[in-house]
Amino acid sequence: MTSTAEIVLPGAVEPGGLELRHRTLPAPAEGQVLVRVEASGVSFAEQQMRRAKYYDQPPFPFVPGYDLVGVVTAVGPGVDRAMVGGRYAALTKTGGWTSTALLDSADLVPVPDGVDPAEAETVVVNGITAWQMLHRIAKVRSGQTILVLGANGGVGSTLVQLARHAGVRVIGTASARHHDAVRALGATPIDYRASDVVAQVRALAPNGVDAVFDHVGGPGIVDSYDLLAPRGTLVSYGTAATRDDVGSSRLPVLKLFARLLWWNALPNGHKASFFNIWAGKRNRAKFLAKLHEDLGKVFELLAAGVLTAQVAARVPLAEAAAAMELAESGTVVGKVVLVP
Repeated sequence: MTSTAEIVLPGAVEPGGLELRHRTLPAPAEGQVLVRVEASGVSFAEQQMRRAKYYDQPPFPFVPGYDLVGVVTAVGPGVDRAMVGGRYAALTKTGGWTSTALLDSADLVPVPDGVDPAEAETVVVNGITAWQMLHRIAKVRSGQTILVLGANGGVGSTLVQLARHAGVRVIGTASARHHDAVRALGATPIDYRASDVVAQVRALAPNGVDAVFDHVGGPGIVDSYDLLAPRGTLVSYGTAATRDDVGSSRLPVLKLFARLLWWNALPNGHKASFFNIWAGKRNRAKFLAKLHEDLGKVFELLAAGVLTAQVAARVPLAEAAAAMELAESGTVVGKVVLVP
């Protein structure tokens, strides 16, 4: 039996309503491992979950935490004992905000030696999301031009770096305070608060952009679609514009789906997709194979120094409320990481 400390989301609360509790975990069962968590992230998903706005979140109360990095301390029957002492990453969706996690061994992806756990954490859900949107959906090619909304964010900053590594020109939106950081990543920044964002993008890409990566949704998704070059691809992966709206958590997503379906029926050659990291989960073997392949490639780039981890802040697990407030403040570049 192992004691663990974890952060509980009791209901739709302000960050200060998060609760710290302790409980005991059983020994790992068949195929399971016990992981001492070294880092877990604060992503947009948790921001939506605390508002009861995430599309398919579990019923309250539950432990949030979309991903984690940690060291295996014990294994159950049927698991290779060589895993003990190794550092691994896992995509959890919930349950990551804890000091010790009980996970299926098949869900773990090895973290390269020498990579800092907090830095590795920043490219777990963000890295898989960025890689799969770029290479599996948009299928970007060297010489193309893309538009990344929120280029200073966790996913956005990873998208910019992966795209630049692929030889793709990047235009990125961010508030003016983050423009130097966005330039340092290799993108041309545009202030998303300006009234002429569309005109600025058209000035930089008169023929349109080959892909737009939009986490905002809402009415602005129309501008993203209209900025596409012939046979361009819109990849939508969030509804940040409706984060604070009251009412159904599903309605904004369903409206977005309907719009994307309508656009795909038009004969203009454009593609419009909604990225769901869990798509294909029913075929567990295939899903895990893609997860291991794609995250493995991202980790290789991180270890080689091609990717620079964007750690906005390291905050103790017990101070998750402060971490959530910081992540929601719009003042940081990269990802806020919870550490022991």
